[in-house]
Amino acid sequence: MRTALVLGTGLIGTSAALALTQRGVVVHLADHDPEQARTAAALGAGTDEAPAGPVDLALVAAPPAHVAAVLADAMGRGLARGYVDVASVKGGPRRELEARGLDLSSYIGTHPMSGREKSGPLAATADLFEGRPWVLTPTRDTDTEVLNLALELVSHCRAVPVVMDADAHDRAVALVSHMPHLVSSLVAARLENAEEAAVRLCGQGIRDVTRIAASDPRMWIDILSANPGPVADLLADVSTDLDDTVRALRALQSSDEAKRREGSAGIEDVLRRGNAGQVRVPGKHGSAPRVYEVVAVLIDDQPGQLARIFADAGQAGVNVEDVRIEHATGQQAGLVQLMVEPKAVPVLTAALRERGWALRQ
Repeated sequence: MRTALVLGTGLIGTSAALALTQRGVVVHLADHDPEQARTAAALGAGTDEAPAGPVDLALVAAPPAHVAAVLADAMGRGLARGYVDVASVKGGPRRELEARGLDLSSYIGTHPMSGREKSGPLAATADLFEGRPWVLTPTRDTDTEVLNLALELVSHCRAVPVVMDADAHDRAVALVSHMPHLVSSLVAARLENAEEAAVRLCGQGIRDVTRIAASDPRMWIDILSANPGPVADLLADVSTDLDDTVRALRALQSSDEAKRREGSAGIEDVLRRGNAGQVRVPGKHGSAPRVYEVVAVLIDDQPGQLARIFADAGQAGVNVEDVRIEHATGQQAGLVQLMVEPKAVPVLTAALRERGWALRQ
């Protein structure tokens, strides 16, 4: 791939353009909002000038509802040798293209499983997709050359290619992305009119649960409108679990010992099923999750604190597998939780204490 055209310079399109440009691909940028394309170009994602002729690959980064129309227009004008889209749903756009009677041998639907709460070109980064799954949905009609171009795109973005059927993909993202987003929003909505005293008690748990609720509602309306059936089916199952959980909690309020035992068993059931589901979430590098120990360090809110901790851990020969930061409400301090292999805990603890860090249990 030597040339590419990115149609849609939001977060995903601009991030892909930045990655391609860094790998030496000449990238042309276009958007329904020319100012957005100019912003992406100013960030080094490519040029907003139109290509002189067909490019090797056209990447459509439009909302799901508009993907088919943008692709049909690009294919009708012969803008590229191959075409991909990066919409978060795959079955609907392909069926719409088929209904338009287009030759789809030059097209393959794709979906990078990466994003941020922020949108637009200013939120883009060249490493947005690094190490993340990038789904490809080829069919028997897909030309081998186009599949190879899509694989090259994934490679340039340092993502991990995953081949799936389009409808299977849509059911999967409903489970791991679309439904969780709505649940996060439902939980966050409880905070809107909550008392200030209650909100001030927010800790890392509520921050983790509600983080993705900060995303742009307009973008998510487009996404959910393109995949409503599978998401509704999953939410119906969640609703059943919620009804059962509410009944179990009400039973715990009963003066009848048998009902309280029944309620306790119901709560234990949902919690254990939650445990069983959580351990299936892939861990580092996509492997099965591993159990790490936590070394908690109290830090001041000053520049360079995190860098010092990581440097001290490195000098002790300890690899930090993951890190979380819990901010102290109303204070210029925080608790850094370093996740490490269990055998590394004594080494790291001794090294950090020796260097003057305040550790917490």
